[in-house]
Parts: sequence; C-alpha cells; structure tokens
Amino acid sequence: MPEAEVEDPADEMDDMPLSMRLSIADALTLGNATCGFMAVYFTTTGVLIPHLTGGDGGTARHGAATAVLLMLLASVFDLFDGLVARKLRSSAMGAELDNLSDLISFGLAPAYFVLVWGMVANDAHQGVSVLAGVVVLLAVVLRLARFSCLTLPNGVFQGMPSPFGALTVVSIVLLELPFVPTLLAIVGVAWLMVSRVEYPKPRGVLAVAMLGWIVLSMGMLTAWSFDAPGGELLLETGCALQLVLGAVIPLFATARRVNAFRDNRREARAAAKA
Repeated sequence: MPEAEVEDPADEMDDMPLSMRLSIADALTLGNATCGFMAVYFTTTGVLIPHLTGGDGGTARHGAATAVLLMLLASVFDLFDGLVARKLRSSAMGAELDNLSDLISFGLAPAYFVLVWGMVANDAHQGVSVLAGVVVLLAVVLRLARFSCLTLPNGVFQGMPSPFGALTVVSIVLLELPFVPTLLAIVGVAWLMVSRVEYPKPRGVLAVAMLGWIVLSMGMLTAWSFDAPGGELLLETGCALQLVLGAVIPLFATARRVNAFRDNRREARAAAKA
C-alpha cells in the first residue's frame, strides 16, 4: 500500500501569492501594533493598578513614562514602514495592516491613557474622562476610515495625523493642567484629527526632523521617569512644545497652498498675455 503523501509546509508557502506574503514594511507595521498593545499593558499595570492598590507615585511615573515611550516607539515604526514600503515593496495587506496597527497604537492606547487619567487624577471626573477617551478613539477611527476613502494632494494629510494626535493627547495629560482645560484641549485635538486642516506628510527633511523630535522626547521622558535633576521641567517643556507644533505645523501646508495658488495665477496671466 503506497504511503500517503505529506505536503511540505514550504510548498504551501511557495503556492502563496507574493502579494500576500509579509514584507519588511509589514513587519515594521506589526511592531507598531505590538508597541500600542504594550502601552495599554503598562498603563494598566504601571498606573491604574498601583493607584487601586495604594502603590507609590514612583511606580505610576515609571508606568506612565513607559506607556508613552512605547507610543513614541510605535510612531517610529509607523514612520519607517511607509519609507520602507516606498523604497522596497509592501504586500497587498500593507494598507490594512497599517490602519489596524494605527488604531491600536494611536487610537486605543491614548484613549485608554485618558480614561486611566480620569481614574487616578485628584480633580478629574471619571465619567467625563471616559467620554473624552471615547471621543479620542472615535476621532482616530473616523480619521483612518476617511484616509482610506479619500485621494488627497500628494504630500499632505487632511486632519492631524493619528500618531501626532496621540502624542499630543498624552502630552496634554502629562502637563497635569486643571481638569477643564485638559478636557477642552483633548477634545480640541480630537477635532483637529477629523478636521480638513492640512498637515504635511513627513518626508525628506521633515521626516528627519520628526525622528529627531521623537528621540528627544524619549530622552525627556526618561529623565522625568528617573526623577533626574530638571526632569520635570524638561517634560513640561517637551509637552508644551508638542502642543505648539500641533498648532504651527499646518501653517506650512497652508503657506505652500498659498504659494502654489499664486504661482498658478502668475502662469495664467503670463499665458493670457502671450
């Protein structure tokens, strides 16, 4: 009796369409998702549980810093997966993986961070904080869905990019402002993410500048986490600069649109005179 043939798993992989195999860019995207999940984990174990069990403030500080560091690392993965996909290749799953990973790292993680802040802060109202977290999550969901459906001019995003929005939200929380200003600022960032305000895509010099800012932010967070001299001031300065950048960066895209409009008018006038 002839032996049954056993399929080699390698043969199954060979039969898989090339477009469905994970690429290097996809691996970076999965790193993004992993960082987002771990940020939720450290927000729970490092901030929420110590608060519920009466742990010391140092534990909460380390937990919060670790969670935000992971969100920063997720934004690095998100920055590089696009660059790698343009230089090499991306699978057919690339765009879907990117949206799903962004939803975890820049939607769920910051929304949960806001929710936990509402539970541990002295002057916060838990129910309202939960609502603010839901607003952040829904803003990211709507933004990612719109990004998948719209075709925008090359080089710009419509609305604040979700990684930048997530880092701005956690910066607002870390500033430890009074409850009402914090709540209003969080809702304002959520509105910017679903707005029609244009933000330039991080390419070329801007991508390098963004990477440098992320690394600098990681350094400031680490100094604050270990209670280094001046660490508190560094954190407050970094968080305040993040808020300022969120308001200022759209001006670059606006200025470019104005310049392009002026150039088009000049060309039209020159063509009319010719």
